[in-house]
Amino acid sequence: MHQVLIGPTIGAPEGQEMVGRVQALSQSASAAQSFFIPEIVSLGEAKVMAFIAAEPGLEKHSLYLRDALRQGEHVLSPESEQVLSLMATALSASQSARDILANAEIDWPSITLSDGTEALINNAGYGLYRQAAKRADRIAVFDAFWGTWKQFESTLGATLNGEVQANVATATARGYENTLAYFLSGDNLPTQVYRTLVEVTNDRIDVLHRYFELRARMLDVDDLGYHDIYPPLVETDVSFSIEATREAVMESVKVLGSDYSGTFAAASKERWMHVYPQPGKRSGAYMSGAAYDVHPLVLLNHQDDYNSASTYAHEWGHAMHQLLTNENQPYELADFSIFTTEIVAIANELLLQEYMLAGARSEDERLYYLGYALEQMRGTFYRQVMFSEFELAIHEAVERGEALTGSRMTQIYGEILKRYHGHDAGVMEITDREMIEWAYIPHFYYNFYVYQYATSIAGAAYFVDRLNSGSKAARETYIKFLEAGGSDYPLEILRAAGLDMTSRAPYDAVIDRMDAVMDQIEMILENREG
Repeated sequence: MHQVLIGPTIGAPEGQEMVGRVQALSQSASAAQSFFIPEIVSLGEAKVMAFIAAEPGLEKHSLYLRDALRQGEHVLSPESEQVLSLMATALSASQSARDILANAEIDWPSITLSDGTEALINNAGYGLYRQAAKRADRIAVFDAFWGTWKQFESTLGATLNGEVQANVATATARGYENTLAYFLSGDNLPTQVYRTLVEVTNDRIDVLHRYFELRARMLDVDDLGYHDIYPPLVETDVSFSIEATREAVMESVKVLGSDYSGTFAAASKERWMHVYPQPGKRSGAYMSGAAYDVHPLVLLNHQDDYNSASTYAHEWGHAMHQLLTNENQPYELADFSIFTTEIVAIANELLLQEYMLAGARSEDERLYYLGYALEQMRGTFYRQVMFSEFELAIHEAVERGEALTGSRMTQIYGEILKRYHGHDAGVMEITDREMIEWAYIPHFYYNFYVYQYATSIAGAAYFVDRLNSGSKAARETYIKFLEAGGSDYPLEILRAAGLDMTSRAPYDAVIDRMDAVMDQIEMILENREG
């Protein structure tokens, strides 16, 4: 009912041609207007602010103009800006090559599971079968999947190195202290936000290790491995068809008020989604709201399980953020930051999680959702900070003049992977097999993007806690946050909603939340054993 194709798959030549034509058009448009920012900067702050004061029609452009002045010292001459604009497609070639290889050209293996199932271990198959109840099946899935990625270590090392080299070169050309500062400057974020996040996470890595020890206990294994991360701690027979998922999400967002839930109820019936996996389709999920006067488009790879339901809630969080922003902001202020919209998306996941917990029909079902909550905090907080450390490490390696090859990336990633998973402390064994995981993560081509998942689960938990109080003021504050869109810098929009993301407090709070969930699980286990 909801599935609608949104264009040729990435493996189709006509699709590649269409993407290439759009990229060329975008590059031409960017080059044509590249003179504009240098022109604004050359006018100077006094003159620009005088223009804004004198002309009411400039008010909706004032944030853009003030932001251009803020970054003035990093703006190059019109000629140099044009050169960088003309290089845009060339600088993105590494990501394009990686996407085609990973999504269309790798010959994925099939394996026979213990129940006789012939399983294709591509990206979607890995996401499904890594949760297999039988450990031997999980090990076979990991062997097949990571063994396939390992075959392309050198090629994917070259593509990611190309991305990093382009980033470092651009940051250097613009006179930034480092690449991290360059990529955070667009949202006017201090690098201390990133570094504080990493610092707090490492200070409290013991909480992650506690989770792995609890997982080993519940799975009844003495030698926990990386292949033991994904199976649910408690099995459930609950199936989440796309319709059942929509109904559950619709119920969970009622806490946001009738206007919000009514808009979602109407929008989610429209044919705005591509729901199920198909050959050549990119993995994961995505919301595109780039066209201001067109409805959002949602890409899913729905598997009829709870993880897919949570992903549905996440992407519709983005879509609703886009709808409310577009209703309340002009086009010029509708381009919200990933830093804020990931908070919105994860808040939807937490609302669904709490709705399912409240309706759990048995202790086992409650354990299932509590276990999922733990895995979400591992995956959305600790895992994303781990990715962030790796991304920072490979950029800093290039900044130091080091060579960056596929094998070197595997080494860097492996060291971080072992630290986070307590390899040396005997918490979990990390083998050479999974150290190639960096090659599987497309987000490393999105340039200092993934840390925002971790900051966002902290923000989401803050808002959900307040929404659950039932306070009308809390609900109105949250809706105003959604409606603000891109009308100010993200830190300022969040401060207006009562949240300071520059401190350690939000990150400590998420980790405390993880500890509290483990306390609930251990209490249930102890009552059973007693």
